Amino acid sequence: MEVVEEHVNSLLHRREAKLVVHHEGAGTPDRITVRKLASDHFKAGLNQVYVRSIATRTGGSSALCVVEVYEDPKSAEIVPAYVKNRNLPKDQRVSKQKKEVEPRPAAPAPKPKPKPAAEKKAEAKPAEKKEEAKPAPAKEGKPAPSKEAKPPAGKEEKPAAGKETKPAAKAEPKPKA
Repeated sequence: MEVVEEHVNSLLHRREAKLVVHHEGAGTPDRITVRKLASDHFKAGLNQVYVRSIATRTGGSSALCVVEVYEDPKSAEIVPAYVKNRNLPKDQRVSKQKKEVEPRPAAPAPKPKPKPAAEKKAEAKPAEKKEEAKPAPAKEGKPAPSKEAKPPAGKEEKPAAGKETKPAAKAEPKPKA
C-alpha cells in the first residue's frame, strides 16, 4: 500500500488520503480490507476511517482508494449514513429493500356518486358527437377551389399585392376615426 496524496481538512477534523493498494493475482480488495489497511497505516480506530471509493483499471493489479481518516469518533458523525453502511461487513449492512409495512386499516373505498340520466346518455354516445363535430370545422376554413371558379389561362387583371380577399362577413369597411 502506498499513500499517493494526503490532505488535512482542519475544518472537518479529518485527513483525506488517496491510496494505491496493490493486489496482484487477486480481485479488487473490498472496502473492509482497505479500511483495515488504512486504519493500521494511520494508527486510527476503524470507527474513524471510512473508504469513499475504490477504483481499479480493467486488467490492473492496483486499486486507487479515497479514504477519510477522522481525528476522533465524534467528528466522524458527519459521515453520511450510506457511506457508513457501505463500510460495514455485508451481513451487518442495512438492506435497501422495501421495509415491511405495518398493516394499516384499509381505507374505505370511495363510493361512486349516482349519475343523472342525462349524463349517462352523454357517456353512451360520445362517438356520435365527435363525428358530427368533424365536418363543421372543415366548412369554416377556406372553401376548396372548384374547377368552375378557376379563370381561363388568358391575360387577366390580377388584384394588387397589398389587397387580400376577405371573407364576406368581414367585407364591410371600417369607419376611419
